[in-house]
Amino acid sequence: MSDKFWNWLILFLVIVIAVSGLVIWSKYTPGQPVEIELSPRPQTEGDVYISGAIIRPGIYPLREDDTLQDILQAAGGVKSDADPDRIEIHVPNIEEEKQSQKVNINRADAWLLQALPEIGKTRAQTIVDYREKNGPFKSIDDLTRVAGIGEDTIEKIRHLITVTD
Repeated sequence: MSDKFWNWLILFLVIVIAVSGLVIWSKYTPGQPVEIELSPRPQTEGDVYISGAIIRPGIYPLREDDTLQDILQAAGGVKSDADPDRIEIHVPNIEEEKQSQKVNINRADAWLLQALPEIGKTRAQTIVDYREKNGPFKSIDDLTRVAGIGEDTIEKIRHLITVTD
């Protein structure tokens, strides 16, 4: 076979390949672009109430990027007798009635007690001093034993306080 034959054969194959490629390319229709939609992150800002075996129980602001560790640190950290394997988080439903948290007068620090109506900085410290000297209160009415606190004051704060060990 001559070189001319091979040249024609190669030219023919190149033309077949080129025409096939053009036919395939002309029939190609790109598909619709894939659209990925991420659901929005739930809002995680607000206030969080933390209690239990921590140094300073109370209400702390919760920001978007806060972690559980951040919240625990804001509350002064955990006490030595805390069980970190049993942390509980409660997120209420929208319909769930918002219940106010009561201040435990046997455990509250002076800063928390002074947030109560009729209890300022001096009375709050007096309550803490009395509790440290005489032991825990047995009932809410035992507050009358603290200097400067009478029945009228107790009636104004009774719905805001509790007494537990």
